[in-house]
Amino acid sequence: MPNKYPEKKGWEVPKQKHTITNWADYNQALRLRGDITVWMTEEAIQNWLEPKPLYDGTGSPKKFTDFAIRICHEIRLVYRLPLRQCQGFIDSLFSMQNLSIQCPDYSTLSKRLSHLKISSPRYTQRDRPDESVHAIAIDSTGLKRFGRGEWHQEKYKISAKSSWRKLHIAVCDDHYIEGCTLTDRFHSDESQVEPILEQIEATVEDFTADGAYDKASVYETVSSHSSDADIIIPPRADAIFDDRHSEARNQNLQEIKTYGRMEWQKMQDYGRRNNSELAMYRYKKIIGNDMHAREFERQKQEAMIACGVLNKMTSLGMPISHRTA
Repeated sequence: MPNKYPEKKGWEVPKQKHTITNWADYNQALRLRGDITVWMTEEAIQNWLEPKPLYDGTGSPKKFTDFAIRICHEIRLVYRLPLRQCQGFIDSLFSMQNLSIQCPDYSTLSKRLSHLKISSPRYTQRDRPDESVHAIAIDSTGLKRFGRGEWHQEKYKISAKSSWRKLHIAVCDDHYIEGCTLTDRFHSDESQVEPILEQIEATVEDFTADGAYDKASVYETVSSHSSDADIIIPPRADAIFDDRHSEARNQNLQEIKTYGRMEWQKMQDYGRRNNSELAMYRYKKIIGNDMHAREFERQKQEAMIACGVLNKMTSLGMPISHRTA
């Protein structure tokens, strides 16, 4: 980011200050995030049970809809409940409302999670003025699969022995997560650009990522998805102008050579990449640093549901701020 350059030079850079102009609305949106009626709506209750039990040839017929399973896991992630506590919590809600339905058994919730097949975190509809997404910022972060906690490591002087998954997300200017994938820690970042863009039906106008995505395959994938997209990826320091490279990459190199790297970042509004880093911070702050499910297919659906939860929270309201210093 632009401020990192002066810091490496030893220059003192004052911290930016921003003022939020919609405190009242934003405070109400934060309260609504914990309101159970946001997550357990009348629509959810009406679509809780299958009209006719479905039998897929194995085990008992399906009594609960996929919609009900997803809602249960949303509540589990929002309130950070183990499966059995989640079942008791939802059953108590139905009991207080004198409803004849009940929560699926905790084992049913666990087993059917991998069969939901949610293809995109944008399953909550929102208004969009046109068929384009102005800007997309993409990045990845690690989520702990299992391992000792930091206190245990420090006290007993043991290694972490952690296992990680990588969450890859694409975020638009409105802070909605447009696409996400979950991989093991050995998958490269650029390999997930195509599966993420496949989740975005709208045309992308600007694609922003850090230097780890400076690969020919990334430029080709983005161009094939949105031919007119501006690809804003800082080239490596030793990158050279070459006709074999993408036209967009060569243009970035030429502009950096002409105006300097710092001025190029300002011209291209490279700071919008903060949207992806902010989304990862929100994920870990609201959902947590750890995966809840154990099996990989379930973990992938859990990550998709969690990103959908963040989108639903975003739709309730976000802060509007402007820089004051």
